[in-house]
Amino acid sequence: MALFEYFPNYVWNLSVSIAVESGAKIGEIIDMCQPIRDAAANGDDAGTAEFLEQWVKMADNLIGLADEDEAQGCLFSAGTKLKRAALYLMVAERMQGHGNPNREETWNKAQEVFRKSIQLSQENCERVEIPLDNGGTMPALFVRAPGEGPKPTVVYCNGLDSCKEMLYWSNLPQALAKRGISTLCVDQPGTGEALRNYKLPATPHSETWASKAVDWLEQRPEVDASRIGMTGISLGGHYAPRAVAFEPRFASGAVWGANHNWAEVQQKRLKREGENPVPHYWGHVMWVFGASDMDDFFAKAEDMTLNGVMEKIKVPFLVTHGAKDRQIGLEYAHQSYEQLVNSPNRKLRIFTEREGGVEHVGADNMSFGCDYIADWFAQTLGGTVG
Repeated sequence: MALFEYFPNYVWNLSVSIAVESGAKIGEIIDMCQPIRDAAANGDDAGTAEFLEQWVKMADNLIGLADEDEAQGCLFSAGTKLKRAALYLMVAERMQGHGNPNREETWNKAQEVFRKSIQLSQENCERVEIPLDNGGTMPALFVRAPGEGPKPTVVYCNGLDSCKEMLYWSNLPQALAKRGISTLCVDQPGTGEALRNYKLPATPHSETWASKAVDWLEQRPEVDASRIGMTGISLGGHYAPRAVAFEPRFASGAVWGANHNWAEVQQKRLKREGENPVPHYWGHVMWVFGASDMDDFFAKAEDMTLNGVMEKIKVPFLVTHGAKDRQIGLEYAHQSYEQLVNSPNRKLRIFTEREGGVEHVGADNMSFGCDYIADWFAQTLGGTVG
């Protein structure tokens, strides 16, 4: 299997694939992308304003149609349309450079539309806020496993450029719920609302905020505090292992895409080795890490490596990776796995063309990674696989 290559550059195709895997409709994708196909030929960064214009236009049309449904009392139908509207707004916002005057407005609109879509659809998804040090909060989405009594729960974190809503749309929370496991999708510092609304930059030391998530879960009667796991997608392949290594209350861990030495990857990207995940890349990472310039960014990202960290993991841990990942080389998955020397149950799963999921975090087909990781947590935290 391969990425849906509609545009002549990887970054734009990645955004389209994220949308498709998150629940977009192909006819709407074509209607949004046809008018801007030529703009993509000018590179990753040029034309992103036109991208936003077309995707916001489609979102607005869906919002209007949802309003008509709601007026007729067809709330489920309205919620379905609003979900796609929120998705298109978030993908469009993700493509813009930091400081783009339309970015904040698009983000806030997407948040409002997403929350209404959840409400009208009556979905199993509760927005919560988790207290952090220094008075900050970490917004999150809590998806409950069905049934009575305390359930195992997985903390699920973003990568560099995702948000908790995209984690929710990845279908991992739904797959875990089916297996008897709840999920807490977090906008950790440097991502989503934590970055955009609360101005909290990323930190390599993910245990600082992951421990707060565990604190919060321990207070919930529907959570079994002895069975809390941790996973992350993309750059979450750094954050999740680091958190599990330094937070002993985690009982199991996994990564959806290894990210063993992201500091080293930045040096490769300076040499234009490998693909970038978003347009306006260097401006984006400086914003995420709260850096004033490139030197400051590299200093803040110096600890973005798992060398000397993986050995500290003493619980079951799964490393997954796509065989043809164009962003993060396959060698990093092997490095993470090989250093799991103290895990009592370590596993490496490389997704190949036989099943799909060969691209970065399965952007070509997320279903296999979703099911595999959900099964892993069911087996290591005490859920059911069927």
